Amino acid sequence: MDNSALGQTKRLLQKIESVQMPENLRQKAYEQIERIGLVLKYGGSFSQIDITEKYIDWITSLPWYTRTEDLIDLDKAKELLDKDHYGAEQIKKRILEYLSVLKLQKENKEVKSYHAPILFFVGLVGTGKTTFALSIAKTLGRKLIRIPFGGLSSPLDLRGQSKTKPESEPGLIIKGLRRVKTKNPVILLDELDRIDPESRSSIMGVLVELLDPEQNNAFTDYFIDYPFDLSQAIFIATANNTRSIPTAVMDRLEVIQMPSYTDSEKIIIAKNYVLPRLLKEAGLNPDTIKIEDSAWEKITRPLGYDSGIRSMERTIDGIVRKVAFKIVKGEGTSFVINDANLKEYLG
Repeated sequence: MDNSALGQTKRLLQKIESVQMPENLRQKAYEQIERIGLVLKYGGSFSQIDITEKYIDWITSLPWYTRTEDLIDLDKAKELLDKDHYGAEQIKKRILEYLSVLKLQKENKEVKSYHAPILFFVGLVGTGKTTFALSIAKTLGRKLIRIPFGGLSSPLDLRGQSKTKPESEPGLIIKGLRRVKTKNPVILLDELDRIDPESRSSIMGVLVELLDPEQNNAFTDYFIDYPFDLSQAIFIATANNTRSIPTAVMDRLEVIQMPSYTDSEKIIIAKNYVLPRLLKEAGLNPDTIKIEDSAWEKITRPLGYDSGIRSMERTIDGIVRKVAFKIVKGEGTSFVINDANLKEYLG
């Protein structure tokens, strides 16, 4: 073995020895390095070192034992939900009940891995499904992994690919765990109804395993090739509708139907939540833009009736960008938007 290969294997050994991981996985990694030595000794390819290096980099970067402690304070949770979401009182009440179950399970020392029913937010675009999931993660003090099912075309997107080829890599679950550096995040399974129809059944098969507490304590990604315990993770799912979702998956989910917003509710949300947030994100003062009451109806119905607030958010974002441009061009520091000049800002 030449000096460069020797130095590379030495670094891999140091990496394996420097982190916490299951002991038999550590032994498996040692065996991988020993195999490199044999391959190179008999004239094998250096690509084997690259594959093994990539594998060891992944297994030493995963949170095998790292977890976050839940901060379950129902009063603070209610305060945060009220701050992030206008109305939807029944949904907020259901989330507080959900958190109460988690709190009681946590306090029961006999419960080793605790989890409430898997919430499944179902509703039209823009009705707050994803943001409620974000609020739950924030309330618990947990990291969040979002898996967008609308972009999945194969179960390997979740499960990963065998490490036999240099281009192989883990699936989205393992990638997310490496990114958030904790084994008990909130895992948001977003848009379950948007899976490619051709691969729906095979992807749903992996999903059933993820959602089953009897199986997800040993989830095996094909690249990592070693069970990872997901039993302490909290799963939350969303979809626009449930028509294409198999019974085996639905049986593991608790459906929460998201209501549509009325125009008056959307105006309140726009005034008190959306506009202040977008102004802050753009680095503008809260009083930079004043929108008169007469203009709000057109802003909240930019494309006719819309059950959610997504289109409205895009409209207000466009207004904020146009104002930012005017400020940079030296055309003023504060702006009043009304019926007379609204078209200028709507584009």
